[in-house]
Amino acid sequence: MPTMADVARSAGVSVATVSHVLNGTRPVLPHTRQAVLDAIDLLGYTPNTLARSLVTSRTRSVGIAVSAISNPYFTEILQGVEAGALAEGYGLLIADPHDDPRHELDAVRLLHERRVDGVIVAPSAEPRDLVAYLGRHAVPTVFLDRLIDEPLDDSSVGVPPFDQVCAENSEPVAQVVAHLAGLGHRRIGLVAGLPGLSTTGERITGYRHGLAAAGLPHDERLVVHGNSESAGAERATATLLALAAPPTALVTANNAMTIGALQTLRNRGLRVPDDLALCCFDDFAWADLFSPRLTAIAQPSREIGARAIRVLLDRLAAPDRPARTIRLPCTVVHRTSCGCPEPSRRPWPLEPPQRPQPSQQSQQSDHPEQPRKGSAS
Repeated sequence: MPTMADVARSAGVSVATVSHVLNGTRPVLPHTRQAVLDAIDLLGYTPNTLARSLVTSRTRSVGIAVSAISNPYFTEILQGVEAGALAEGYGLLIADPHDDPRHELDAVRLLHERRVDGVIVAPSAEPRDLVAYLGRHAVPTVFLDRLIDEPLDDSSVGVPPFDQVCAENSEPVAQVVAHLAGLGHRRIGLVAGLPGLSTTGERITGYRHGLAAAGLPHDERLVVHGNSESAGAERATATLLALAAPPTALVTANNAMTIGALQTLRNRGLRVPDDLALCCFDDFAWADLFSPRLTAIAQPSREIGARAIRVLLDRLAAPDRPARTIRLPCTVVHRTSCGCPEPSRRPWPLEPPQRPQPSQQSQQSDHPEQPRKGSAS
C-alpha cells in the first residue's frame, strides 16, 4: 500500500507539502498542489483519516439525528444532507432519537463522542437537556425542521443561539383553510401534531389565521392532536367524527397523520371529498395516485437538507458568525381531495399524430421545386 512518503517522492516534494495539500493546513502553489494530486491518483494512495484528524482536529464527518427516518419527508432531507456533505468531502453518521428526549440526548452524545465536526438535529418536544449539552460542549449545531426560538428555562440562559433551517409552516396552512372555507365549509377540523414541537404550534397558528381570514369562529373542539403518527391520527379523526356537529373538512398536519385519518374514514365508510373534504401537510410521491388525488402542502425537503449542511459547514468555517434562522417556502398542490373538480387532462394514450398528406405537386415530381425566376431562394 503506497505511503505519504511514496507520494512525496513521485511528486518531487517533501512529505510536509503532501500533508499540507491533504489537510489544508497551509497554502500550496497551484502547480505543486496539482503534482501532489496527480501522484495520489497515479499511486492509488488512500489518506489515513484517523491520522489526518489528529493533525487537523477535524474528522470531516457530520452527525445527523432525526426521528422517523423511514418517513419520506425525512428521507428526502437526509438525501439533501448527504449529497451536500459528500460534495464537500464529509461523511455522515445517522441516529434516530425516536422523539424521546432521553434517547435524543444519548444519540447526540454518541455522535459527539465519535468526534463528528458538527451535528444536525431535529429536536424533540422537550429538548432542554439536549440544548444544555450542546451549549456546554460548544458543539457546532444546526436545528432542522423544528425551531427553538427562546431560552427553554434558566439552565439554557446564556447558551448561544443555534443555526436553524425549516420550512414555512403557518402561511400554507392558512391558505388551505381559507381555500376550504371558500368552497363553503364552515366547520374545518385540524389533526395537529405532537404538542411541544414548533411545527405543531406554527401549523395550529396558521389554522387559526385561516379561519380568521375567512370570518369563521375558532372552535377548540375541532383541533385534536394526532401526535404526529398514524395511530394517533386515527384516534384524533374518530374524536372529531364523534362530535355532535362534526367537521365537513379536515386538515392533517403531516403525512403519517394523513394515512391515519384516511384509515379512520375508510373504516367508517366515508368518502373523500363527498362526505369529508381533506387537505394535508406534506406531499409525498403517491399523493397523486390516491383516489381522490390529495391536495397537499409540499415542503422543499431535499433543499431543507441541502441548506442545513451548507449552514453547518459555514459555521465550521467561521465559528463566530451570527446565528441564522432560514425558512424555505412551501407550495400548495391543489388536487381533488378538497372538493375541487378534476382538471381536464389530455386523453391517454394519446392519439397518433396524423401524417400530412403530400401535395399534388410533390406527388407529380421526385425533384424539389426550383425557385421561380425573380423569387427569393
